[in-house]
Amino acid sequence: MSSSNDTTEDKREPLMSDNRDDPILPVSNVPTPTRPTIPSAAYVIVWIALSGSVILFNKKILDKEKGLNFPFPIFLTTWHLVFATIMTQVLARTSSLLDGLKTVKMTGKVYLRAVVPIGFFFSLSLICSNQAYLYLSVSFIQMLKATTPVAVLLAGWALGKDRPTSKTFGNVSIIVLGVVIASYGEIKFVMVGFIFQALGVAFEATRLAMVEKLLNSPEYKMDPLVSLYYFAPVCAAMNFVIFLSLEASTITLDDIFRVGPFVLVINALVAFALNVSVVFLIGKTSSLVLTLCGVLKDILLVIISVAWIHDPVKPLQIFGYSIALGGLVYYKLGADKIKEHYGRLSKEGALRWNEYGTKYPAYRKAAVFGVCAFFVLVIFFSYSNAGTAEISGQVDAVVRAGVNHIHSKRGLETVMSFF
Repeated sequence: MSSSNDTTEDKREPLMSDNRDDPILPVSNVPTPTRPTIPSAAYVIVWIALSGSVILFNKKILDKEKGLNFPFPIFLTTWHLVFATIMTQVLARTSSLLDGLKTVKMTGKVYLRAVVPIGFFFSLSLICSNQAYLYLSVSFIQMLKATTPVAVLLAGWALGKDRPTSKTFGNVSIIVLGVVIASYGEIKFVMVGFIFQALGVAFEATRLAMVEKLLNSPEYKMDPLVSLYYFAPVCAAMNFVIFLSLEASTITLDDIFRVGPFVLVINALVAFALNVSVVFLIGKTSSLVLTLCGVLKDILLVIISVAWIHDPVKPLQIFGYSIALGGLVYYKLGADKIKEHYGRLSKEGALRWNEYGTKYPAYRKAAVFGVCAFFVLVIFFSYSNAGTAEISGQVDAVVRAGVNHIHSKRGLETVMSFF
């Protein structure tokens, strides 16, 4: 009996060490939890939200009629660049976001030959673009920005980076045609604002073409945050000189405190966060996604400016802008890629849509109804704003005519009666 028990005990696996002094370690079969990854869609949403917020925020600060009436865009741009200079210096010393500085072989010669002239055009681009917000609506500015690829192409041809071809010229002509139609339908067209925006696009295109030409080698490749590290101090200095010559004599501390230092800090922080989000978006997605996100962002900004800021937009502008966006996507991607991605996305989208309709039929009907109602409201607002602008223009004309008649009749007595 005892021998059988001994045999049984010998076949058992030892549960603990024979040495009583050894520690008994618990064994767990629970797998180590993996760190959750952030989906790419989150980076897209954050970038679109920040990009739109910067534009709307700047418009809110600079606008005289619907904003804070701070007509000093050069000061605002200079402040953004000073803030960016400080933040990039801090991040370079406290984080890994600017580790790309280690791979850039920056010398004094390269800095003077490439960074300074590129920073000069970057500074002019920012100044002119912000000046346009004093005169034009957000929706119209976004429509004019659709010509940026055309301007980049022309600047590349001028710098000898690319050779002009009839096919490329035909593609970009579609974009130009759409923007011309949109400009023709603009209700609040101001020539000064249009010129500022056109100059902003031209300077930005020159900057981008110079970046591709001068900093195209692998040792000078920079992500957007590293570029900001090098360009922000140069642009801040140039903007400050322009500010001293154009705006310093008119701006006062009362103007700054009317807006509020806290608002200015938040505004600069949002603008800097946009540059950080671009780094993550490029790292987690592709250039195709970035292009499509830019188009989507512009469309959403036009819709928001119509529905929220009540910018008047005519159907002719929507038609022209649609042509420009279609030409932009075709120019960026090409026919082959459009067909490829359209076929893949249409199949996957139809499959997901059918699955969603099978599981949640009521929600799918509600979604279709909500999208249709949204576009109906946008069209309604565009028509109503256009009619309001036209009526208000007629009323202003009648009032001005009446005032001129009174002034011509009563002369100095009418003028003195206002006092």
